[in-house]
Amino acid sequence: MSGTLNKVMLIGRTGDDVKTHYFEGGGCIGRFPLATNETYTNRATNERVSNTEWHNIIVRNKAAEICEKYLKKGDMVYIEGRLKTRKWTDDKGVDRYTTEVQCSEFKFLTSKSDSGRGMEANPEQTSESASPTSQSATTTPMDANENEEDDLPF
Repeated sequence: MSGTLNKVMLIGRTGDDVKTHYFEGGGCIGRFPLATNETYTNRATNERVSNTEWHNIIVRNKAAEICEKYLKKGDMVYIEGRLKTRKWTDDKGVDRYTTEVQCSEFKFLTSKSDSGRGMEANPEQTSESASPTSQSATTTPMDANENEEDDLPF
């Protein structure tokens, strides 16, 4: 296989509110921690073991603004993106590395009744389809008489 793939899909709970930093050019970046859990039974001791893994999530521009507004600590969220490792130097001059998930898509999974919000969005979308307003479609069942009067040619 000649191609490569860098894709991450996570479902977890936010560990904090989204922290957003705005730039002079109008762009912004949002950061928040996401916890995923693994639970299993230890065969030797028959104990239930739970491990939590923390992920650093990065969202940009419109997605950061949406997450900042609607995503709160403890909310369940689906994140899709790619891994990116950054190198930085701490205040003691030591080189440090951090791996982050650069979010490309997300979906809020906490129900509206639990948090008063909920939506699905692709961060690249800037249209009204990513707006948090609820869109409801009303449908009525078809009567038996309507089936007899359709305009189908066959």
